Amino acid sequence: MVSVVQNVAIDCSDAYELARFWSSVTGRPVGPEARPGDPEVQVLLEEGPLLYFNQVPEPKTVKNRIHLCLRPDTTREQEVERLLGLGATLVADRRNPDGSGWAVLADPEGNEFCVLRSASDRAATPS
Repeated sequence: MVSVVQNVAIDCSDAYELARFWSSVTGRPVGPEARPGDPEVQVLLEEGPLLYFNQVPEPKTVKNRIHLCLRPDTTREQEVERLLGLGATLVADRRNPDGSGWAVLADPEGNEFCVLRSASDRAATPS
């Protein structure tokens, strides 16, 4: 017997707006019935589990114990710039001079996530 991951739940103060941010990040739509003010909103990923945004009364107070890692289809640098333009903030820069590493960003509600090297980045710098 096994369990299947249905969704990745993300607590937030504004489910609709945070889902819209992640919809822009992933290029995938929010659920078709989602409306501003909804306490629960999904982003329908092409593969794998849904991103499920759940409105809660308490704010985020500490570092995430689980986070998303993104592998862009462009370069890591281009994706970091795009995400900053969408409203993300840079939390920690773990990129190395040799091209390895990653960038830690936070979404508009402070949830951390990483941007990894793309396939083209990895091909250019194998380490």
